[in-house]
Amino acid sequence: MTDASRPTTEITLLERQYVIACPPEEEDKLERAARYLDRAMQGIHAQGRVVDREKIAIMAALNITHELLEALDERRAGEQSLSDLSQRLERALADAPGR
Repeated sequence: MTDASRPTTEITLLERQYVIACPPEEEDKLERAARYLDRAMQGIHAQGRVVDREKIAIMAALNITHELLEALDERRAGEQSLSDLSQRLERALADAPGR
């Protein structure tokens, strides 16, 4: 049940409608997230091994969390690589003749 005074948005997951409290300025992001989640759930459902909606949602959440953690690890590795390169550049400039 939602509070009638709060704005809501309707999303669809596995062909079932859900009404979610959501500020209007976040509606596009919620809908985008719902589409992504729905595609993940549809993919799991299409494999036919899992039929229970709750289990499908849990599997989708685990898969999406795995994707997120992989992306965060890649980002951190990239930031570390940039930091290492920056330090090498600073050392090279400091050691350059004429400084």
